[in-house]
Amino acid sequence: MIKYPTRKPNYVESKRDTRNRGMAFEALVDESNRHYLAHDKAVIHKKPTPVQIVGVDYPSRSQAKITEAYYRTPSTTDYNGIYKGRYIDFDVKESQSMTSFPLKNVHAHQLTHLKNVHAHGGVAFLLIYFRKRDTVHLLGCEPLATYAERAKKGRKSITYDEIVKDGYTVKCGFRPPVDYLKAVEAYIETLED
Repeated sequence: MIKYPTRKPNYVESKRDTRNRGMAFEALVDESNRHYLAHDKAVIHKKPTPVQIVGVDYPSRSQAKITEAYYRTPSTTDYNGIYKGRYIDFDVKESQSMTSFPLKNVHAHQLTHLKNVHAHGGVAFLLIYFRKRDTVHLLGCEPLATYAERAKKGRKSITYDEIVKDGYTVKCGFRPPVDYLKAVEAYIETLED
Protein backbone atom coordinates (compact mmCIF):
# COMPACT_ATOMS: atom_id res chain seq x y z
CA MET A 1 0.00 0.00 0.00
CA ILE A 2 1.33 3.43 -0.94
CA LYS A 3 0.86 6.21 1.59
CA TYR A 4 0.55 9.56 -0.13
CA PRO A 5 1.42 12.79 1.66
CA THR A 6 -1.53 14.79 2.93
CA ARG A 7 -2.09 18.52 3.09
CA LYS A 8 -4.38 18.63 6.10
CA PRO A 9 -4.86 22.02 7.68
CA ASN A 10 -2.81 21.19 10.79
CA TYR A 11 -0.30 23.89 11.66
CA VAL A 12 1.19 25.64 14.68
CA GLU A 13 0.28 29.17 15.67
CA SER A 14 1.41 31.27 18.61
CA LYS A 15 -1.28 31.74 21.26
CA ARG A 16 -0.48 35.46 21.37
CA ASP A 17 -0.61 36.09 17.63
CA THR A 18 -4.28 35.72 16.64
CA ARG A 19 -4.23 38.33 13.86
CA ASN A 20 -3.87 35.71 11.14
CA ARG A 21 -5.99 33.01 12.75
CA GLY A 22 -7.62 31.00 10.00
CA MET A 23 -5.29 32.34 7.29
CA ALA A 24 -3.51 28.98 6.87
CA PHE A 25 -6.87 27.25 6.44
CA GLU A 26 -7.95 29.91 3.94
CA ALA A 27 -4.69 29.33 2.04
CA LEU A 28 -5.61 25.64 1.70
CA VAL A 29 -9.10 26.58 0.49
CA ASP A 30 -7.46 28.95 -2.02
CA GLU A 31 -5.24 26.11 -3.21
CA SER A 32 -8.28 23.86 -3.53
CA ASN A 33 -10.03 26.54 -5.61
CA ARG A 34 -7.02 26.78 -7.93
CA HIS A 35 -7.12 22.98 -8.30
CA TYR A 36 -10.86 23.04 -9.10
CA LEU A 37 -10.31 25.78 -11.71
CA ALA A 38 -7.32 24.00 -13.30
CA HIS A 39 -9.36 20.78 -13.57
CA ASP A 40 -12.48 22.58 -14.86
CA LYS A 41 -14.63 21.56 -11.87
CA ALA A 42 -15.67 24.99 -10.56
CA VAL A 43 -14.88 28.70 -10.70
CA ILE A 44 -14.60 29.97 -7.14
CA HIS A 45 -12.61 32.98 -5.95
CA LYS A 46 -11.89 34.79 -2.74
CA LYS A 47 -13.74 38.10 -2.58
CA PRO A 48 -11.65 41.22 -2.12
CA THR A 49 -12.37 43.26 1.00
CA PRO A 50 -13.43 46.83 0.15
CA VAL A 51 -10.83 49.17 1.68
CA GLN A 52 -10.62 52.97 1.64
CA ILE A 53 -6.99 54.12 1.58
CA VAL A 54 -6.50 57.29 3.61
CA GLY A 55 -2.76 57.69 4.06
CA VAL A 56 0.22 56.76 1.90
CA ASP A 57 3.88 57.30 2.67
CA TYR A 58 6.16 57.84 -0.33
CA PRO A 59 9.78 57.29 0.84
CA SER A 60 10.65 56.91 -2.84
CA ARG A 61 8.67 56.67 -6.05
CA SER A 62 8.92 52.89 -6.23
CA GLN A 63 8.31 52.19 -2.52
CA ALA A 64 4.87 53.62 -1.73
CA LYS A 65 3.57 52.31 1.58
CA ILE A 66 -0.05 52.45 2.78
CA THR A 67 0.00 53.87 6.31
CA GLU A 68 -3.70 54.21 7.03
CA ALA A 69 -6.80 52.51 5.61
CA TYR A 70 -10.34 51.68 6.69
CA TYR A 71 -12.86 49.05 5.69
CA ARG A 72 -15.48 50.81 3.55
CA THR A 73 -18.26 48.36 4.36
CA PRO A 74 -18.37 45.14 6.37
CA SER A 75 -17.27 42.23 4.22
CA THR A 76 -19.98 39.66 3.58
CA THR A 77 -18.39 36.24 3.04
CA ASP A 78 -14.98 34.99 1.95
CA TYR A 79 -15.74 33.16 -1.30
CA ASN A 80 -18.18 32.97 -4.17
CA GLY A 81 -18.39 31.37 -7.58
CA ILE A 82 -20.19 28.83 -9.69
CA TYR A 83 -20.34 25.04 -9.52
CA LYS A 84 -22.37 22.95 -11.98
CA GLY A 85 -24.49 25.95 -12.90
CA ARG A 86 -25.23 26.86 -9.27
CA TYR A 87 -24.07 30.04 -7.58
CA ILE A 88 -22.23 29.24 -4.36
CA ASP A 89 -21.28 31.64 -1.59
CA PHE A 90 -19.55 30.69 1.63
CA ASP A 91 -17.41 31.80 4.52
CA VAL A 92 -14.45 29.98 6.05
CA LYS A 93 -14.38 29.76 9.84
CA GLU A 94 -12.20 28.10 12.42
CA SER A 95 -12.91 26.78 15.90
CA GLN A 96 -10.28 26.44 18.60
CA SER A 97 -12.60 24.18 20.60
CA MET A 98 -12.92 20.39 20.38
CA THR A 99 -16.58 20.48 21.35
CA SER A 100 -18.27 23.51 19.76
CA PHE A 101 -18.26 26.36 17.26
CA PRO A 102 -19.00 29.79 18.81
CA LEU A 103 -21.69 31.67 16.92
CA LYS A 104 -19.98 34.97 17.74
CA ASN A 105 -17.62 34.01 14.89
CA VAL A 106 -20.49 34.58 12.43
CA HIS A 107 -21.41 38.26 12.21
CA ALA A 108 -25.04 39.30 11.76
CA HIS A 109 -24.38 40.82 8.32
CA GLN A 110 -22.74 37.56 7.19
CA LEU A 111 -25.73 35.50 8.30
CA THR A 112 -28.09 37.94 6.57
CA HIS A 113 -26.03 37.67 3.38
CA LEU A 114 -26.04 33.85 3.47
CA LYS A 115 -29.83 33.82 4.04
CA ASN A 116 -30.33 36.19 1.07
CA VAL A 117 -28.17 34.01 -1.20
CA HIS A 118 -30.14 30.94 -0.11
CA ALA A 119 -33.50 32.70 -0.61
CA HIS A 120 -32.51 33.49 -4.22
CA GLY A 121 -31.58 29.90 -5.04
CA GLY A 122 -27.87 30.05 -4.33
CA VAL A 123 -25.92 27.52 -2.30
CA ALA A 124 -24.85 29.23 0.94
CA PHE A 125 -22.81 27.62 3.71
CA LEU A 126 -19.89 27.76 6.14
CA LEU A 127 -16.74 25.68 5.95
CA ILE A 128 -15.68 25.15 9.57
CA TYR A 129 -12.24 23.86 10.52
CA PHE A 130 -11.96 22.32 13.99
CA ARG A 131 -8.27 22.81 14.60
CA LYS A 132 -7.85 20.49 17.61
CA ARG A 133 -9.77 17.70 15.86
CA ASP A 134 -8.13 18.47 12.49
CA THR A 135 -11.49 18.06 10.73
CA VAL A 136 -13.44 20.24 8.31
CA HIS A 137 -17.22 20.38 8.00
CA LEU A 138 -19.70 22.12 5.72
CA LEU A 139 -22.72 23.58 7.52
CA GLY A 140 -25.55 24.79 5.30
CA CYS A 141 -27.40 28.06 5.68
CA GLU A 142 -30.63 26.55 7.05
CA PRO A 143 -29.19 24.78 10.10
CA LEU A 144 -26.89 27.75 10.71
CA ALA A 145 -29.90 30.08 10.77
CA THR A 146 -31.73 27.72 13.13
CA TYR A 147 -28.80 27.68 15.56
CA ALA A 148 -28.48 31.47 15.32
CA GLU A 149 -32.15 31.78 16.34
CA ARG A 150 -31.53 29.41 19.24
CA ALA A 151 -28.61 31.63 20.32
CA LYS A 152 -31.04 34.50 20.89
CA LYS A 153 -32.71 32.39 23.58
CA GLY A 154 -29.70 30.75 25.18
CA ARG A 155 -26.87 28.60 23.84
CA LYS A 156 -24.35 30.75 21.98
CA SER A 157 -22.57 27.95 20.13
CA ILE A 158 -23.18 24.90 17.96
CA THR A 159 -21.86 21.63 19.35
CA TYR A 160 -19.48 19.55 17.29
CA ASP A 161 -22.00 16.70 17.35
CA GLU A 162 -24.72 19.01 15.96
CA ILE A 163 -22.42 20.09 13.13
CA VAL A 164 -21.63 16.46 12.31
CA LYS A 165 -25.37 15.60 12.40
CA ASP A 166 -26.61 18.62 10.38
CA GLY A 167 -23.57 19.20 8.18
CA TYR A 168 -21.19 17.32 5.91
CA THR A 169 -17.68 16.11 6.64
CA VAL A 170 -15.13 17.42 4.15
CA LYS A 171 -12.31 15.17 3.05
CA CYS A 172 -8.84 16.67 3.33
CA GLY A 173 -5.88 15.34 1.42
CA PHE A 174 -3.21 16.26 -1.09
CA ARG A 175 -4.96 17.38 -4.28
CA PRO A 176 -7.09 19.31 -3.53
CA PRO A 177 -6.11 19.87 0.11
CA VAL A 178 -9.72 20.66 1.17
CA ASP A 179 -12.04 18.74 -1.17
CA TYR A 180 -15.23 20.54 -0.20
CA LEU A 181 -17.04 20.17 -3.55
CA LYS A 182 -18.11 16.61 -2.67
CA ALA A 183 -19.81 17.99 0.44
CA VAL A 184 -21.35 20.80 -1.66
CA GLU A 185 -22.72 18.14 -4.02
CA ALA A 186 -24.36 16.29 -1.10
CA TYR A 187 -25.74 19.56 0.24
CA ILE A 188 -27.20 20.53 -3.16
CA GLU A 189 -29.01 17.16 -3.29
CA THR A 190 -30.80 17.99 -0.02
CA LEU A 191 -31.76 21.44 -1.37
CA GLU A 192 -33.37 19.86 -4.43
CA ASP A 193 -35.47 17.37 -2.41
